[in-house]
Amino acid sequence: MSRQYETVIGLEVHVELATRTKIFCGCSTAFGGAPNTHTCPVCTGMPGSLPVLNKRVVELALAVGLATNCRINQYCKFDRKNYFYPDNPQNYQISQLYLPICHDGGVEIETADGGKKTVGIHEIHMEEDAGKLIHDEWEDCSLVDFNRSGVPLIEIVSEPDMRGADEVIAYLDKLRLIIQYLGASDCKLQEGSMRADVNLSVREAGAKEFGTRTEMKNLNSFKAIARAIEGERTRQIDLLESGRPVIQETRRWDDVKEYSYAMRSKEDAQDYRYFPDPDLAPVVISDEMIRRIRGQQPEFRTEKKARYVKEFGLPEYDADILTGTKKLADIFEEAAAVCHKPKKVSNWLMVETMRLLKDREMDADRITFSPEHLAQLIDLVEAGTVNSSVAKEVFEKIFDEDVDPERYVEEHGLKMENDTDALRKTIAGVVEANPQSVADYRAGKKKAMGFLVGQAMKATGGKANPAAINQILREILEEETCE
Repeated sequence: MSRQYETVIGLEVHVELATRTKIFCGCSTAFGGAPNTHTCPVCTGMPGSLPVLNKRVVELALAVGLATNCRINQYCKFDRKNYFYPDNPQNYQISQLYLPICHDGGVEIETADGGKKTVGIHEIHMEEDAGKLIHDEWEDCSLVDFNRSGVPLIEIVSEPDMRGADEVIAYLDKLRLIIQYLGASDCKLQEGSMRADVNLSVREAGAKEFGTRTEMKNLNSFKAIARAIEGERTRQIDLLESGRPVIQETRRWDDVKEYSYAMRSKEDAQDYRYFPDPDLAPVVISDEMIRRIRGQQPEFRTEKKARYVKEFGLPEYDADILTGTKKLADIFEEAAAVCHKPKKVSNWLMVETMRLLKDREMDADRITFSPEHLAQLIDLVEAGTVNSSVAKEVFEKIFDEDVDPERYVEEHGLKMENDTDALRKTIAGVVEANPQSVADYRAGKKKAMGFLVGQAMKATGGKANPAAINQILREILEEETCE
């Protein structure tokens, strides 16, 4: 009988904080600058340069800690984590080991069976990011970009409470939403502003002792994380089944080959020779600061979902999708505040916006159109200025270019044709030009009416009211029948 195994997973989640400047200097944290243009003597580790702590980093770290139910160390310190690597300019990283800013927290997640589970947070600490190595295969060399060096990070270290990829993704998604709603980070995995290292081990079902764990790096999407967990779990079980030991090490996941390979043996804290940073004073957090940061906590997803259902009368499903990203929730609320038609706004976001996001392979965070323009378009439809098909055409321009819908409709002659006499004349011409469809309709073939409506819409350039076309068509057909 084959043995059953349980997977044990803990995460180290690195989040770049949304500050304008770096953690210990005044250099920009903007993403995408030319290599080594957002640098100074401090973040490139020049001798004699001294770090000065960015207060905003402390405030954002504190906000995340409070939102994840952590206890706060009101007296905390920075330490030096010593290691030698080309993208680490000082040959040490300023981090927090002994007295991190937050500890002993947790977030509740929904499990696959619909239950609830709390994933513990061991600690949250502040630290600086390293630079980035760029490997040039043509020149057979590696180049270093220090723009990212000194960008402020928090590292959220979970307890080993997760038992599968579904729980890991649920935990990461919950963290991502909490941090985005706080405005503490955009949490864009593709840009590296949220990164997760997976610590994973397996043990026989029912065993109390943990197995030997490995750490996997290079995970930049939820799908890659799920594949990496399954791949490493299978690898470790295969080792144990063949009588070989699992080695504690750091591994790099190759998402193309769907395989992880060893990078180095796993270090422990003593290997980094931590000691208190002599250039930085301890951080003392007052009761007043904690009260202020707690008072600034926003409405998070759970509360927002409940309010959308109660206040706006939205279905649970709509509320769940709209609050799934802060961007969509913000657009919904701002557009609804302008046009006062929350269900109409929800429909446009749930149908047309989602369709265009899928077509363009975009995340909602990349939406650039203004909520005001969506609200204006809804008002144009409700006023009968444009019909639904024209509105969809205009919305696509709003989505791509954020055009002003009123101006766009005016400039392109898209206003709905409301001249009843002219419309009746056009439809009469359609009826006369399609005798077979008229005969089919009179023979009881319902599809014939749809064809005639389509021809009438085509004849009016798509600008007529479909309801008016239907009504006039029926009137004309019934008049001819009576005759």
